[in-house]
Amino acid sequence: MSGDSVSTFQFLGLTFNTTNIISGLLAAIIVLVVVYLFSRNLKMKPTGKQNALEWLIDFTNKIVRGSITNGDAPNFGLYAFTLFLFIFVSNQLGMFLQISWNGVTYVRSPTSDPIVTLMLSLMTLMLAHFSGVKKFGFKGYFKNSYLTPFKFWLPISVFTELIDFLTLGLRIYGVIFSGEMLLKIIGEMAFSGGIGMTIAAAPIAFIWQAFSVFLGSIQAYVFVTLTSVYISQQIQSEE
Repeated sequence: MSGDSVSTFQFLGLTFNTTNIISGLLAAIIVLVVVYLFSRNLKMKPTGKQNALEWLIDFTNKIVRGSITNGDAPNFGLYAFTLFLFIFVSNQLGMFLQISWNGVTYVRSPTSDPIVTLMLSLMTLMLAHFSGVKKFGFKGYFKNSYLTPFKFWLPISVFTELIDFLTLGLRIYGVIFSGEMLLKIIGEMAFSGGIGMTIAAAPIAFIWQAFSVFLGSIQAYVFVTLTSVYISQQIQSEE
């Protein structure tokens, strides 16, 4: 569980986190399987699973269109859809499935580790800057991102980039990690005081899990929304 040690291994002099690899791969497989099953036997008049999938696609597309205009939104619809699903599943994974053995955690929410959330943050900001360079060329991108509205704005823009990187990643980490830690504390209480304590802790654990699902969903929405905002800042001219 969260708070236990994690499994690692060495390769080419680098340390790799086995727990993050297993958990992230499991979340990705779940997303792949869900999308695959929901997209089978598509019909002109959607029903059931197809309805749910199309609603989710429309939902993420609306998030993108709310920030990115001038016809650029369709270019980022698939990224937003995939990002939302992966973060949503990753946020919920540790609430329902945690696997530990001999004090070592092997499966938990990938987003309960700041390395994972900061990597997602870095990936988003790199995509935003790449899109800016692709649209304006390097000179136009640099002027639009760092020298607008004034040339001396450069230090402030660089500092803002650092703050955006940290807050985007650490916000979601803080929520998911604290949620798993509290769930662990409730679980320890349930099995440390006899049957009476177990009965008393059961509804608390259920309520907290339900609240954590809500928080995880909100964090996935916020992450994708801010992703759209950061991309729009790089591909839309400030002039």
